[in-house]
Amino acid sequence: DHTTHIMVTLPADAAEDSALVEDLIDSGMRAARINCAHDDAQAWAAMAETVRRVAAAKQLPVRILMDLAGPKCRTGEVFVSGDSEKLRAGDRLLLTAPGTGFDESFRFQASCTLPEALSAAAIGARLAIDDGHALGRIEKRHENGLVVLIEATREKGAKLKTGKGLNFPDTEIATPALTAEDLRALDTVAHTADMIGYSFVQSAEDIATLQAALAERRHDWRRLPIVAKIETPKAVRNLPDIIVRAAGIQPLGVMIARGDLAVEIGYARLAEMQEEILWLCE
Repeated sequence: DHTTHIMVTLPADAAEDSALVEDLIDSGMRAARINCAHDDAQAWAAMAETVRRVAAAKQLPVRILMDLAGPKCRTGEVFVSGDSEKLRAGDRLLLTAPGTGFDESFRFQASCTLPEALSAAAIGARLAIDDGHALGRIEKRHENGLVVLIEATREKGAKLKTGKGLNFPDTEIATPALTAEDLRALDTVAHTADMIGYSFVQSAEDIATLQAALAERRHDWRRLPIVAKIETPKAVRNLPDIIVRAAGIQPLGVMIARGDLAVEIGYARLAEMQEEILWLCE
């Protein structure tokens, strides 16, 4: 009888731990999110089966949202030399393509899992590391990538670690919204999920790409809802077209992905942009 529902991202333990899932449902979970950026198809299917079995026993509706990873830009290999492992204002970071050797003249180095970002970013463009824990600008190009001047960090500094998000707020990166890994995941997701989370969707064309992939995998794909995750300024600009393309064919939800969106547009504009997105959806 509620108009709002609690969604919980499941840990890998949920594949086998029925008691954990039961506790979550008893505590009010009515949607279970499976993050397909982690684990594998066998684990995702096991998580979904556990949720459905426990929910059926309790005679409660618990929907399953499976979240495609998308082309998330992250740090790959990391190299740090010297006494301090933490980035601070004034430090320089060498950002390289995967598989590039490290340059010993830089104390802080990291590879970028999305090499297209390195070629697309202009001198002076901003870079945010680990959800904005470190902020910098592209200072110059290097034979192995980009040199980033760190302008601000948290008071205690920002530790440079593998797998942390990289955002280029001033840069439009031409990458497909569905990666090869996403297409492989869809072989399971299309037949397991009650809803599909679409990460980094930015245009109506991206929606059409997912719809075509779903049509190849199940005949009744129009019954499967898409949850479009709005994470970039481009996605906000294109939101009316995204809504028309998706909702004109199948059920649609819109997620305001506040973490990445805040880093992309600036925290000061987040409340304003959130209202704009809600108004467009209405």
